[in-house]
Amino acid sequence: MISRARPYGFLLILGILAILALGCGSEEGSDSVPSATASEQGRETSAQLAMPLERVIYWAYQLQDLSMPGAVDALANSHYDMLVLEPTRTDWSSDDRYFDTKSMVTRLKGSFASDGVHRKLVLAYVDIGEAEDWRWYWTWSRDWNCKREPPADWPGYILACDPDGWVGNYPVAYWDAAWKDVLIYGVHQGTPPGRDYDSVVDQLVSDGFDGIYLDWVEAFEDPDVIAAAQEAGLDPAEEMVALIGEIRDYAAARRPGFRIIQQNAASLIDEAPELLEVVDAIAQEAIWFDGDATDDWDDPDGHDWENDEDLTSYYLGYLVRYIEAGLPVFDCEYALAHAEVAYANSQAAGFVPYVTRLSLSRLTTTVPPGY
Repeated sequence: MISRARPYGFLLILGILAILALGCGSEEGSDSVPSATASEQGRETSAQLAMPLERVIYWAYQLQDLSMPGAVDALANSHYDMLVLEPTRTDWSSDDRYFDTKSMVTRLKGSFASDGVHRKLVLAYVDIGEAEDWRWYWTWSRDWNCKREPPADWPGYILACDPDGWVGNYPVAYWDAAWKDVLIYGVHQGTPPGRDYDSVVDQLVSDGFDGIYLDWVEAFEDPDVIAAAQEAGLDPAEEMVALIGEIRDYAAARRPGFRIIQQNAASLIDEAPELLEVVDAIAQEAIWFDGDATDDWDDPDGHDWENDEDLTSYYLGYLVRYIEAGLPVFDCEYALAHAEVAYANSQAAGFVPYVTRLSLSRLTTTVPPGY
């Protein structure tokens, strides 16, 4: 090949422009995502094709403290094939609303997965069965003590308080058109200053996430939800599958290949077998080890609660059906002292495990075997 030398004057101009560009990009706000170092750039920017979901062997899950110094660096430098992350900038109760989620996603999608060939998959965690009082859409009072009826200014689709004790989380009538507008369509949400997206799913698509990780699919089994559905003459299981299908259709029309992972509620496959047509995988929490609801990474109750054998068998009986249908099964165990056992049990069952602490505020300190 014959190379073409560029004139020195042209090279000088390029050098000056490069210096100016670096200077202009050097100022960062407190919530900006740190750019990759020179060595990281060489490793990250070569990754192009996303790791296929069915080939993921290592995954990680973090819902808190993504805006803390070093958090994004740790994720980018990790070797996980798939990351499930809190969208962060949709939390309007703190300065996290100014976090640059889009830059985080872009950087992580430019970093390698475990095989050194594919890039990481980056999925967003979303609670589709509950309203959360710190999200952008919450414009109502916050003074309910979970007794009697919700406050009068709350929308009618909010039904009760979270049964597991997560403060600020409220099960909803997820078939309600007003909730679907918040979650998916965004026709009536407006665009106030500071928000450049129309709905929950619209934000995920806009910020470049590869897919969505659906929490509280188990809402269809909640007594308050069941009662509300029966009063409306609806089947809560069928309505949940319909909701997931609408999420899939909306997102895929804007980002082809958008992936859908269902968390928990494995028994939904019994109630509505058409579920398999709208999800790409399932993730189950705490098949063998659980913990107490806590935001504190160091809380000793946030891990190593061994489940009853009957509960474990219940989960396994349903999850094997997803494997038989050809869907990956991801497993998040909450264990520290029993991490080795948790990994061994999960892998023996054919699952893709991640063992951590229930606060989900850092990457695990007990990494998967072979990682």
